Amino acid sequence: MRSFPFVTVDVFTDRRFGGNPLAVFPDARGLSDGEMQALAAEFNLSETTFVLPPEDPANTARVRIFNRTAEMPFAGHPNVGTGFVLAGRAAGGLLRFEQIAGLVEVRIAPDGQGATISAPQALKVGATLPAALAAACAGIGAEEILTERHPPTLASDGGNHRLMVEVTPAGLAAAAPDLAAFRRAVAEHPAALGGMLSLYLYRREGDGLRARMFAPLSGTPEDPATGSAATPLAGFLLHLSGGQEAALDIVQGVEMGRPSLLRTTARRDPEGIRATVGGGCVPVLRGEALL
Repeated sequence: MRSFPFVTVDVFTDRRFGGNPLAVFPDARGLSDGEMQALAAEFNLSETTFVLPPEDPANTARVRIFNRTAEMPFAGHPNVGTGFVLAGRAAGGLLRFEQIAGLVEVRIAPDGQGATISAPQALKVGATLPAALAAACAGIGAEEILTERHPPTLASDGGNHRLMVEVTPAGLAAAAPDLAAFRRAVAEHPAALGGMLSLYLYRREGDGLRARMFAPLSGTPEDPATGSAATPLAGFLLHLSGGQEAALDIVQGVEMGRPSLLRTTARRDPEGIRATVGGGCVPVLRGEALL
């Protein structure tokens, strides 16, 4: 029997049982692709990460990210949490993770209690979709979708595209994913959605935002903290504003009883709009998987 140690951490929080839980296998050598996927399904978290030696020795590690059903090219809280777990490997506070979407740089917080990551790609703004579709998927009335600033719009910066939807406070509070509506949406818009849909709802709250994310087609009815949605949203809002740079705090997970704080930045550079997201991490469990 083979043994593979793991740890779990709560990400984008300063307290246990807040934020988004993550399982990390700090040494995944010897695990097959199928075993990684099976372990991610067994943990039943939004993502699990598996750390392998880098292909380029100039980098820290190759990090593979699996959700309950598939491998992901990039994700936010898995990189923040894995960076926190591997902080002892940081050179000058910096880690470099090889991933399908590209190289992810992770900076460890000065107090060691969290990390900030840079999205591996510049912002990509995709298709717009009908407000009625977004409302149906969120289980709310079309009047709760705000379109003065933008219609529901797909955006990404290395991860899966997210449908960015501004909603009213009442709409955010009442939202609940409608699985049948999600299935209809991907069937009716195959070119734009490619068979998958992640719905990222947000509303203004003071100088920051409140958000919720639904991705039931990938096994996550609701996610308490979604870094790979926060970064394209920060970039998309900068794109709309015409500004050069911005910093924005996003609160997520409140409705799930797992409040999370995601601190984002976005800036324009020669490659386009680039974004970061960071937050705190708290260790929770240690154990081993027996295979």
